[in-house]
Formats: sequence, C-alpha cells, structure tokens
Amino acid sequence: YQPLKEDQILLSDCASSLAVQAYLRMCGLPVQVAYRANAEYMSPSGKIPFIHVGNQVVSELGPIVQFTKAKGHSLSDGLDDIQRAEMKAYMELVNNMLLTAELYIQWCDDATAAEISRPRYSSPYSWPLSNILAYQKQWEVRRKMNAIGWGGKTLEQVYEDVSQCCQALSQRLGTQPFFFNKQPTELDALVFGHLFTILTTRLTSTELAERIKSYSNLLSFCRRIEQTYFEDKTS
Repeated sequence: YQPLKEDQILLSDCASSLAVQAYLRMCGLPVQVAYRANAEYMSPSGKIPFIHVGNQVVSELGPIVQFTKAKGHSLSDGLDDIQRAEMKAYMELVNNMLLTAELYIQWCDDATAAEISRPRYSSPYSWPLSNILAYQKQWEVRRKMNAIGWGGKTLEQVYEDVSQCCQALSQRLGTQPFFFNKQPTELDALVFGHLFTILTTRLTSTELAERIKSYSNLLSFCRRIEQTYFEDKTS
C-alpha cells in the first residue's frame, strides 16, 4: 500500500515504496500495489509503504525483510557475518543521507515545499483540512531536521552529502552487477528505490538527479534492476 501515484505521493515515499517492491520482486514474490489516499494513516507505524499479507500488516523495508525471512524468503542468507555487517552499514548510509536529503528538499526547501510538496500532499483533502495537514507535515519534518542537525544546512550542503553518499556507493559497487557480486540483496533494492526515484521524479531543480548522473556504474545498476525485475511486469 502506498499513496496515490499520480497526484499525491512524494519523492521519499515513492523511493521507499519502490525499494520494497524491488525487494519483493527480487525474492520472487507476487506484488500487487494498492494506492490509497490515506495510506500513511493506515500504516501501523505511520510510514510508507506497508504490506498486507493474510491478517498481518507490516510497514517499512526493514520489518518487511524480517517478515519475509521468517516465511523462508531471504536475499542475504548467502552473506557471511562481515558482509552482512557491511550491508547494514551501507543501508544506514542510504537512510541517513539519501532519505534525509529527500525529506529536506521536499519540506525545508521553500520553493519545493510551495510548488510540489504541500499541493501534492494535501491533494486528496478539501480546504481547510488540506492546508492544516500539509503545514503540520512540514512542521513535523522541519522539527526532525533540527533534531538531527540538518536544520541549519544549506541546499548546497545537502547536495554535497548526496554526492558523498553516491561516491561511497559507486566505489562499493565497482564493476559488479550487484553490491555483493552476482546476487541482489536488500541493499540493492534500497539503493535502486532511492536512485531510480530521484532520477525519474520532477523537482523544482534537476541538481539532485545530476549528482547521481556523475556515477555511470550507478546509472547502469538502476537500468539493470529495472530491466531484470520491472520490465514487462505489471506494477
């Protein structure tokens, strides 16, 4: 489950939703995407996306990975302890840098918030609720940014953080098809979800996508996963 695709969903939620979709497809599991205007409020954690399997509801990639693992579907079973620790460290990097940068640009950059984030976020609701919910969300994210030390950053500093994250990912990937050689893991799903969404989402500036385009192996990686797991398949 995720917010409405055409009118409502924002970059960060779209990236997280795509990462979960990629992970489930990599596991060979069937995926049926449901779009709901109130998906955020349906989620047990208030975070997007969440899956509904039988009578169980699980939200966000980490818990979904644990849930599928308990059901006998895992992408990282072939990794040793050192590789597993390395995978988790890179996943933390993506969540701490890319996801935070997405949230910052959506809600702390005034132009993006006014032109894209607030109108899209509030689109399913009528006035004045639409305004109240949008500004409430913006205040919530800005408070979080202040708490983690991102509140005082400039847009250029955020772009530089994204570049450093991409450089680290690019170096780790090298010439391999996936981050841990020939088989994808949840790290590959997470990185694809964020990079592909940034590359294909319209923002007030193309700078975020341009930072990713500097790394040709990351672009090839995104194309490879798209072609392998998403082409000729209904989403």
